[in-house]
Amino acid sequence: MIDLTLQVNALSDLIQPLREGPARVLVAISGPPASGKTTLASELARRLNDQKCETSVVPMDGFHLDNDVLVDMGELSRKGAPQTFDGAGFVHLVRRLKERVDVAVPLFDRSRDISIAGARIVPASAEVVIVEGNYLLFDDAPWFNLAPLWTLSVRLDVPMPDLRARLIQRWLGHGLSSAAATRRATSNDIPNAQAVLDRGLPATVTLLADGTLQGLEPS
Repeated sequence: MIDLTLQVNALSDLIQPLREGPARVLVAISGPPASGKTTLASELARRLNDQKCETSVVPMDGFHLDNDVLVDMGELSRKGAPQTFDGAGFVHLVRRLKERVDVAVPLFDRSRDISIAGARIVPASAEVVIVEGNYLLFDDAPWFNLAPLWTLSVRLDVPMPDLRARLIQRWLGHGLSSAAATRRATSNDIPNAQAVLDRGLPATVTLLADGTLQGLEPS
C-alpha cells in the first residue's frame, strides 16, 4: 500500500473551500473491492478532523441485505454484488445526508455478517461526510442516482491483477486455504470488481495505483 499522505493532503485542500456552501459536503470514495477505499476514507477523515473540520465516514456496507433475504432471492453466493444491497435505501440515505441534520446510519458487523440499523448517528454538526463503497459511481439503477449528489467524488483505480492478489490475500487472512481463498475470490469478489471497472461513471478525481491524482479541480 502506498503512503497516502500527499494524496490525503491534496484532497483535503480540495474539500476545504467546498465547506462555504449551505449544504453538507458529501465526498464519495468509490472503487472495486480491495482497492483501498476504507483506508483512504479513514485517513482523509482524520486529516480533516485534525484541521477542525468535523467529518464523519459512512460505509455503504451497512446496506447489505440480510442473509435470510439473500437465501430467499437465491443470491447468497453473490453477496457483495450490486443486487445484494438495498440500493434504493442507500440512495435515500445519501439524500438525507445532504441536509445538515442528525442522520442515523446502519453499519455492517463483519464478525456476525449482519447489518445493524441505526448503529451510529452522523451529527448535524458534521460539515463533511465521506461515503465509501463499491457502487457509488456505478452506471446502473438505482446507483446512478447517486452521481449528482456528490460534492466531490474520488475513484480508486487499481489494475485487476493487483485486485485479484489482494482479494485472495483477504480470504487467506480469514484462515482459508490457498485453494479455498482463490475460489472465493474468483467466484464472487473478482466479478464484482470487474463490474465496478466496466460500469464506472466519471469521478472528479481519480487516484491511480502509483499514487498519482488525476483531475485535481472540482467540477
